[in-house]
Amino acid sequence: MGGDHGCVVTVPAALAFVAHEPEAQLLLVGRRRDIETALKDQRSDRIEVLDADEVVESDDAPAIAMRTKRNSSMRVAINLVKEGRADVCVSAGNTGALMAIARFVLKTLDGIDRPAIAAVLPNQKGGVTTVL
Repeated sequence: MGGDHGCVVTVPAALAFVAHEPEAQLLLVGRRRDIETALKDQRSDRIEVLDADEVVESDDAPAIAMRTKRNSSMRVAINLVKEGRADVCVSAGNTGALMAIARFVLKTLDGIDRPAIAAVLPNQKGGVTTVL
């Protein structure tokens, strides 16, 4: 679990999401010790931590991350979607690497060449704007 600031940002966001969505269950994938340290005493029975000991860095080339980092949090999370254990994968990390891994592992739908990227951004009116 990473992104630019790591678990100190992503774990509190995950906890806030679970608090806001009573039906949600999360699989947090990354370096177990880092995630558990960030969770502290805020454990939830709706959050499971799964270990992945490799990290895709922000400057890793997507093809290299896809081919060589098979136990990265991105690859493990995408595999969970493929296995049906997870419904979605959300990442704050290297977008190109995530798209390459997802396309390789999950393939695409017939007639679709590339995965779509969507972002929900807060706007000045207190709502959100979806960007595709």
